Amino acid sequence: MEKLRQLSFLIKPASSLCNLRCRYCFYEDESENRSQKCYGIMSAETADRLIASAVDATCDGAMISVGFQGGEPTVAGLDYFRHFIEEEKKYPSRRFTHSIQTNGYALDEDWATFLAENNFLVGISVDGYKDLHDLHRLTPSGEGSFGRIAYNLELLKKHKVEFNALCVVTRQCTERPHRVYNRLKAMGFEYLQFIACLDPIGAERGKQSYSLSPEDYGRFLCATFDDWYKDWKEGHFTSVRQFDDYIHILTGVLPSSCAALGKCGSYLVVEADGSLYPCDFYVLDEWNIGKIGEVSVIQAINSEKAKSFRSDSGRLPEQCKTCSWLPICHGGCKKDISLNDAGKPENYFCPAYRFFFEYASERLMEVARAEYQAMHRQ
Repeated sequence: MEKLRQLSFLIKPASSLCNLRCRYCFYEDESENRSQKCYGIMSAETADRLIASAVDATCDGAMISVGFQGGEPTVAGLDYFRHFIEEEKKYPSRRFTHSIQTNGYALDEDWATFLAENNFLVGISVDGYKDLHDLHRLTPSGEGSFGRIAYNLELLKKHKVEFNALCVVTRQCTERPHRVYNRLKAMGFEYLQFIACLDPIGAERGKQSYSLSPEDYGRFLCATFDDWYKDWKEGHFTSVRQFDDYIHILTGVLPSSCAALGKCGSYLVVEADGSLYPCDFYVLDEWNIGKIGEVSVIQAINSEKAKSFRSDSGRLPEQCKTCSWLPICHGGCKKDISLNDAGKPENYFCPAYRFFFEYASERLMEVARAEYQAMHRQ
């Protein structure tokens, strides 16, 4: 079987363990909905098998993208990461890239030095300004975490670590979108990712204190787009992943997220025990597709369960098929599709996206035309 030229992993080295107690944590909820809530810390042996399996699945010169997430990945300890990097060095014929999504709470000088030396892209989970962040992102003792994270962010700047922001869009976040956007910029973030807050698995949507309604989400997208577009017009570009993806689609470039692409299966999730899953939002017993050391990476990717997961993502709700925004939206993320009041599949946030595209489409096209012309002048 032909070997891969590119491979992406999302690794959970500390499973669902975390040093914070965020009220809306989707992975805490996800782990509660499987037979084993937590798999502890990934052993060195499992890490070694994972790296060897990745090498075996790829050809010489292949790019292997390694992202670490949780739970909270830093709970695995710095020595785990040091060992992982040293093990990779045994395979110089492969190109490894690294990222880590962290709440930033445990970072210190040693972490910052390590991340800088090994060219990690660091995603910091931070919900805009202090009062908003501390409303949901709490320590085990119930205290806010913003102050310490802001301090640790300065360590990353000092060591010239590349970083970006991940902000969870809750109901409260949508109340002051301009403040959220501008505060993140003031903290030094030039790359922003806003992700819609999830309700608990199986729960009726919109019933939690933090729940995000389609109406609020649509208004948030429009307000944030206004700020983003204004910056672009003034020549002070700030990257917002969702808007960047739309521009990429309009200019014929592949978007960076599977949600924008409308297709699942762009990576494999690896739990701490080596179990493999097709998506971070489906690390559930029914989607376990094997374990590193028991199945190869190629076998996992080509398993019937993985194929089923990928093919299911291509089944669009009926209203998507006739929607004028489908060429940009692509139906959104599979996790947001559920039965509507009429008993038909629908993306929960479809009204938000329709509202946003109707509001911003002319300016999206303006930016896309300018970016396309700039691309072809080079």
